[in-house]
Amino acid sequence: MSDEKTGAPVLRAHAEEAFAGELAALAARDDRPRPPGWRLSPWAVADYLLGARLPDGTVVTPKYVGPRRIVEVAVSTLATDRALLLLGVPGTAKTWVSEHLAAAISGDSTLLVQGTAGTAEEAVRYGWNYAQLLANGPSRAALVPSPVLRAMADGKIARVEELTRMPSDVQDSLITVLSEKTLPIPELSGETQAVRGFNLIATANDRDRGVHEISSALRRRFNTVVLPLPATLDDEVEIVSRRVGQLGRALELPELPGGAQEIRRVVTVFRELRDGLTIDGRTKVRTPTGTLSTAEAISVVTSGLALAAHFGDGVLRPADVATGVLGAVVRDRTTDQAVWREYLEGVLRDRDDWQDFYRAARELSD
Repeated sequence: MSDEKTGAPVLRAHAEEAFAGELAALAARDDRPRPPGWRLSPWAVADYLLGARLPDGTVVTPKYVGPRRIVEVAVSTLATDRALLLLGVPGTAKTWVSEHLAAAISGDSTLLVQGTAGTAEEAVRYGWNYAQLLANGPSRAALVPSPVLRAMADGKIARVEELTRMPSDVQDSLITVLSEKTLPIPELSGETQAVRGFNLIATANDRDRGVHEISSALRRRFNTVVLPLPATLDDEVEIVSRRVGQLGRALELPELPGGAQEIRRVVTVFRELRDGLTIDGRTKVRTPTGTLSTAEAISVVTSGLALAAHFGDGVLRPADVATGVLGAVVRDRTTDQAVWREYLEGVLRDRDDWQDFYRAARELSD
C-alpha cells in the first residue's frame, strides 16, 4: 500500500485497504440481508472479524480471537439505533476491533476522534475555517465538519477512541447525536440529520489515570460490550503470533527461527505476573504495577525481532526479548524491581527449559 500523494509505501494501511481482498470476497458471496448503508450483512461482518473459509476456498483471517457471541452482540448493536461502547482493560484489542468493524460495515475506518484530556468540543461537533468565517460570515463553506458530522452526513460508522479520556462536557456533546440522530448548527439556524447507516463506536477503559467517568445520560445511549483478556495461554499466544507476523511483514522484518518459543515465553511471563499465579496453578506470585497487556507482549516480541534481525545472528533468542519484558514489568523502580527479582529467583530459576531466558533476564537485572 502506498501514499496517494507521494507513492511511498505507508507504514500501516487502513483495515479496509489491508484486507480489501477478504472484504471483496465476503461481499461477493454475501446473500444475507444487509442493514441500510452496510456493505456486508451482520453475519458476514462477524465472519470477517472471527475468520472463515469461503466456498471458493478464500481464507478470511481472524481479526479477533475470543467468544463469537461477543462479536455477534457488537455487530447486532450497530444494526440498531444504539451506539456501541467497547470496554476493557488496556490491550484487549478495543481499537483493533472498532477499526475492523468500521471497515467491514462502512468501508471506511478513518472517521476517528482520538480522545485526550485536551480534546475540544469541536472535534466531536464542528469547527470553522476562520479565514472564510471572517470574510463571508457563517456558512456551510466555512464550516469544518468533525469526523462524527461527516459520518452522519455519509451514513457511515464514526469512531471515538478513549472516550473516558475526554472531558465530561465534551463527552456529553454526543448525547444529542446519539439520541436524536441530529447535530444542531445554531450559527446557521440549521442542523445535520444522520443518514441511515450512521452509528458510532466508542472505546474506553477504567484502568489508566486521567479517566473521566461517563455520565449516566450518555451511557444509556450505548450498548456496552466488555472485551475480556484472552481466556487461555494458547489463545493469547495465537493473538500475539498473528499480530507479530502482520507487523513483521509491514516492517519487512524476516521470519526468524525461535519465534514461536520466545512468544510463548513472553506470554507466559505476562500472564503469570498479571494473574498473580503460575500457569500450573501451584505458585502464587506478586503482581507489578503495569497492566502487562497482550498489546505490550506484541510490542516486546516485535522489538525483539528487530534486534535479532539487525544486531543478532538471525535467530530470535531470549536476550532479544528479555530487555522488552524487563521494561514492561518494571515501571516503578522500587516496587516492580522487587516483584521481578522475586519472580526470577522463585519461579524461572527452577524451570529447566527456561535457563537461557533466566540467565538473560538475570544479567539485565543485576
